[in-house]
Amino acid sequence: MPRRAGLFGDEGDRRFRNPTTGDERTVLTGVLAAQRATLAAKCAGLAAAALADRPVPPSTLSLLGLVRHLADVERRWFRQVLAKEDAPPRFSSDTDPDGDFDGATSGPAAAREAWAAWQEEVAFAETLTGAAPDLDLTGEDGWRGTVSLRWVLVHMIEEYARHNGHADLLRERIDGAVGV
Repeated sequence: MPRRAGLFGDEGDRRFRNPTTGDERTVLTGVLAAQRATLAAKCAGLAAAALADRPVPPSTLSLLGLVRHLADVERRWFRQVLAKEDAPPRFSSDTDPDGDFDGATSGPAAAREAWAAWQEEVAFAETLTGAAPDLDLTGEDGWRGTVSLRWVLVHMIEEYARHNGHADLLRERIDGAVGV
């Protein structure tokens, strides 16, 4: 079994070859893209049942739940707050605030739906970010008040980094894979 110390060898992981210099938008979107790619890598190669597996009872946390949750998070910040769209969450609601995790059930259709939603929300976010005149674009959020695109990008990096840590542990518990 590979050990964490030797995961990336001399070449390093291509997910983390994003720019380390340049303008702020380029750096932030590069880091966020690497975090998004990490989530996809953590889930790659698993059957729908394994994605929905909750290997740490009594937690409802699963890889599929993370995909659903992050689709809703992307949707909230980019569609609802910054684009000002009337776009309710796909997987959670006021009456079922944990629906993103609790509703992550086994089955190919559930996995396809979650991945399609996540990919659609990421594509929307990338388009909005690329088209914004600058990172000072703002939106109003009931939780944080006025937020800028800059803040949303930093928050999304933090959100993915935290949940990718969960994904590391979940994936290792499911099949022993580390460093994917």
